[in-house]
Amino acid sequence: MSAEDRRAMIVHAVLPLLMEHGANVTSSQIARAAGIGEGTIFRAFKDKDELFDACTAEALRPDHVLDAIAEIPVDQPLEDRLVEAAEALGAHLDRMGALMGALHASGRIKHRDPEQRKGGTWKGGRRESMAAIRGAMVELFTPEKDRLRLPPEQLAALFLTLLFGGRRLAADVDAPTTRQVVDFFLHGAVEAR
Repeated sequence: MSAEDRRAMIVHAVLPLLMEHGANVTSSQIARAAGIGEGTIFRAFKDKDELFDACTAEALRPDHVLDAIAEIPVDQPLEDRLVEAAEALGAHLDRMGALMGALHASGRIKHRDPEQRKGGTWKGGRRESMAAIRGAMVELFTPEKDRLRLPPEQLAALFLTLLFGGRRLAADVDAPTTRQVVDFFLHGAVEAR
C-alpha cells in the first residue's frame, strides 16, 4: 500500500471515532479501527494533530456529496431530483457538523479570530466547495431550463440558500421535511386558485 493510500485508509477509519470521541480518541483506538499497529499511525502522520487535520480536511471535502448529486438521474421529475440532492447535502452537513462539534467539545477547535478567516485556504476552500456544489445543482435544473422562471444558476443558489438556512433555523420539533422544503421551493407558500 502506498503511503498516500495508507494515510487515506487511516483517515477513513478515524473519522467515525473523532465524531464519537472528539480529540480524546486514543492511539490504540485509532490502531484498532484502522486494523494497524500504533507505530504505523506515526509513520503515516507525524502526530495526532496532523492526523486530526487530515480528518477535518476529509470531512470538509465535498467529493462525496458531489458524487451523490452526479448520480441522480436527470430523467426523473425535478422534485424528486431536488429531494435526493437535498438529502445528500443534509448528510454532508450532518457529517461535518458531527465532526466539528465533537472536536470543539473536546477542546480541539477553538473559536477562530476573524482576521484568520480572511487569508489562507480556510475561506478559499469553502468558497471553492460551495461553487462546486452550486455547479452540481445547476446540472439538476438544466433539463427544465425552458420552463423555469429563472436561470438554473440563480435557482441553484436560491435552493441552496433555502436549504442551508432552513437547516440552521428549523432545528425544532416542527422542522419541515426535505420534501416540504422542495415543494415550497417549487410551488411557493400561496395556494393556486
